Amino acid sequence: MSFRRGVVRQSKFRHVFAQAWKAEHCIDDVRVSRVTWDSPLCAVNPKFIAVIIEAGGGGAFLVVPINKSGRIDQSCPTVCGHAAPVLDIQWSPHDDNIIASASEDYTVKVWQIPDGGLTSPMTEAIVTLEGHSKRVGILAWHPSAFNILLTAGCDNVICVWNVGTGELVYQLSDAHPDLIYSVSWNKDGSAVCTVCKDKALRIIDPRRGTVLKVREKVHDGTRPMRAVFLSDGKILTTGFSRMSERQLALWDMKDLSEPMAVQEMDTSNGVLLPFYDPDTNMVYLCGKGDCTIRYFEVTDESPYVHFLSLYSSKEPQRGAGFLSKRGVDVNKCEIARFYKLHERKVEPISMTVPRKSDLFQGDLYPDTAGLEPALLADEWIAGQDAPPLLVSLSSGYTAPPSKHRDTHRSKPKLTSQDSGAGGAPPSAGNVASSTSTPATAAKEAEEEVPQPRVATRETDGNAERPKKEDDVLTELLAEMKALRAVVLAQSQRIELLERQLARIEDGDV
Repeated sequence: MSFRRGVVRQSKFRHVFAQAWKAEHCIDDVRVSRVTWDSPLCAVNPKFIAVIIEAGGGGAFLVVPINKSGRIDQSCPTVCGHAAPVLDIQWSPHDDNIIASASEDYTVKVWQIPDGGLTSPMTEAIVTLEGHSKRVGILAWHPSAFNILLTAGCDNVICVWNVGTGELVYQLSDAHPDLIYSVSWNKDGSAVCTVCKDKALRIIDPRRGTVLKVREKVHDGTRPMRAVFLSDGKILTTGFSRMSERQLALWDMKDLSEPMAVQEMDTSNGVLLPFYDPDTNMVYLCGKGDCTIRYFEVTDESPYVHFLSLYSSKEPQRGAGFLSKRGVDVNKCEIARFYKLHERKVEPISMTVPRKSDLFQGDLYPDTAGLEPALLADEWIAGQDAPPLLVSLSSGYTAPPSKHRDTHRSKPKLTSQDSGAGGAPPSAGNVASSTSTPATAAKEAEEEVPQPRVATRETDGNAERPKKEDDVLTELLAEMKALRAVVLAQSQRIELLERQLARIEDGDV
């Protein structure tokens, strides 16, 4: 079934907008790989950006710090230990210095990148995994168990490894009769979903080596498909119709007889790569060779998959890296960041929710998966399951100091003639000084509290000064906490009223 995009719906992500970073923040002269394999070709974490590149006489990928910008020198060191082109790379979810690479040389290698990046070419991996008889094109780290890595090759075999020991712990040789297109773990790592060239979606228990469920002909087209597990157990697939139209479909794991939703998009022939954010329940679709990134929100209300918007540019993308939530800028309400691969450039693109408040936006940033694994490899192998351990992103939030706000208030007034997009100067002071609720309390927190701190700097009582500053700081923190509570309560009230209004508009009341 198809669904319409024109229905007005209340959602805090309705106005998410995408914006490419300025040219000076891009990475230039990156010789992105031309390998004919439908992988993202890029992997990103809060420390590093890794990109599969062209390499003569073997396979290599580039690793640079995430804050790197400008031109990449041709002498820049790479990870170059494979004997044939690299097809896929994935960072470990539990160690930002560990990355796995899969290659046409039939091997998977695991590398440890030093802090700060490479200073010389890296040819020696810490672990080499050999178990496939053809090229290996798919990697998937276990979401919550330490050192568990799944690989899939063109030999139609799935292997599960304990990277810590280099041991092959499970091998599924008979589950797929043809080429495997994609593999995705569920939330607690107890099962995987796969799509194959035979057009079937399979749900597999990798430890028992059994296929739990099969759905034939998920998409009727012959082009490659993709599947990703959502956090609630549903499965989202991308593929092609019989008429070669690109499709997005949502499936309920409990009943695969019919899709919950299907949307047909266009007739482009690029494979749609889905990137899923479990914190916001949003899915981003990047088509290889496309100039657009579409994004959707998945909810429990029909039609279940809601189109939000799309980012469009002039240049087609060769691939894309999706930054884990731990790396986004919570101070700017950035909820996702892509690293778009051009032919010779890496361009960051931020997805942002427009908010005026200076406070940490807790509704946009629920606790997210942290580095600490929930299980050790041996515990998972023994049959235990656990979802990822979550961490708060509020520690990454930095409240803007009052003196910075003063500078920010005066800046639009000085440069208003030059910056048309900087917002209306008359309201800039109001936004900076009274974004929280209630306004009078916020004004007191900004204007009254800093004055004693200035006074303590000018007094000569050195013994009393630290104590006074501590008292002021404690008072300021208490007032901020109270203000945040008020803002949160008002946000919840507004959300409730919006839902009631939506029901009235839909005729449900």
